[in-house]
Amino acid sequence: MNFILFDGPRRDHLLPFTFTRPVSEIRVGIMTLKERWEAYLKVSVSSLTEEYLSIKYPVNLEESNVFIDASVLPSNELLKAVKALRAGERLMSGELIIAYLAAVSKSADELCDFDVVEFEGGLVQINNTWDIFDKNATILQSDFDFITKGRKSQPISSTNQLIHPERIFLEEGAKVEFSILNATDGPIYLGKNSEIWEGSLIRGGLALCNNAIVKMGGKLYGATTIGPYSKVCGEISNSVIFGYSSKGHEGYLGNAVLGEWCNIGADSNNSNLKNNYAKVRLWDYATERFEQTGLQFCGLMMGDHSKTAINTMFNTGTVIGVNSNIYVPGFPRNFVPSFSWGGASGFTAYQPAKAFDAAKVMMARRGVEFNDVEADILTHVFEITKKWRKY
Repeated sequence: MNFILFDGPRRDHLLPFTFTRPVSEIRVGIMTLKERWEAYLKVSVSSLTEEYLSIKYPVNLEESNVFIDASVLPSNELLKAVKALRAGERLMSGELIIAYLAAVSKSADELCDFDVVEFEGGLVQINNTWDIFDKNATILQSDFDFITKGRKSQPISSTNQLIHPERIFLEEGAKVEFSILNATDGPIYLGKNSEIWEGSLIRGGLALCNNAIVKMGGKLYGATTIGPYSKVCGEISNSVIFGYSSKGHEGYLGNAVLGEWCNIGADSNNSNLKNNYAKVRLWDYATERFEQTGLQFCGLMMGDHSKTAINTMFNTGTVIGVNSNIYVPGFPRNFVPSFSWGGASGFTAYQPAKAFDAAKVMMARRGVEFNDVEADILTHVFEITKKWRKY
């Protein structure tokens, strides 16, 4: 059986992260949504996404395909229901189309002719950008249980202080020395060849993914995920970094999500709580206005390739698009469109040619090529985000 993850109706609510990737490539917990489905299904899956993303993320169609909404996370109960689908059936939870079996993808209207199979079990779904950090504790714990079941951690150096070592797991090549690891409130997972440098204070849950690094004196807690090849330091609370990004110096990052290839300058901070303790509103690309999150704590959402200078400050509930460069002192606005250059005193358009030069250098430092496929995706993002750049 062939499985395909489709973006679904929540895609626009997950911008700016889905400007540059399918919904299936969002990281939460230890894995991406796609990696999690592949782990549960024990087969490779492909993604059905926007046309401009499909060269990098091609879909694999066969005669019979199970299409699954990528924003929904798998469980053993859901897996059984998905695998039991027959041609002409759609798996539903209320108004949500979870999955359907067909030769080709179908629109919501076309699926009205399909027989309904109701899923009565519980669902975990990433509906909005803030769900990525807000649901991270639950998902990280589930991932930890799934990945480590029946396995034994690599030895942990005796130079460390451990609390609940049975909830700490090191993959092959992972290193940690002279640090405090407290897994009382959540598990601590160190991926292959990841490393925690001396003097770090870690309070689970934490997912430090493959080849990621916590530099000396890092303070991480509150169900935080550091994606592959990222480098972090300072204080990080309840945040998710997708991968290949750097927050390598002091400064606070809390209740935040960073995409790939981001860089946070030294001593930069984000606020995650309003002075009046009110619930936080956040820019929503789908409705093109600030929407209520229902959360008291909500920090920074930053799209791929965006960067800040040293001592940058972000207000509670700030959204930064793709390939923006924030460098002027003071608080920038709460919504900064993609390809913006500037800060509190104003912005200009960050032209793609200039942005691509920076991306080539940054990616080369990690041994990754900035190629024509990447350039075409980002050029498309530049064009479709023009309406929000009023400069």
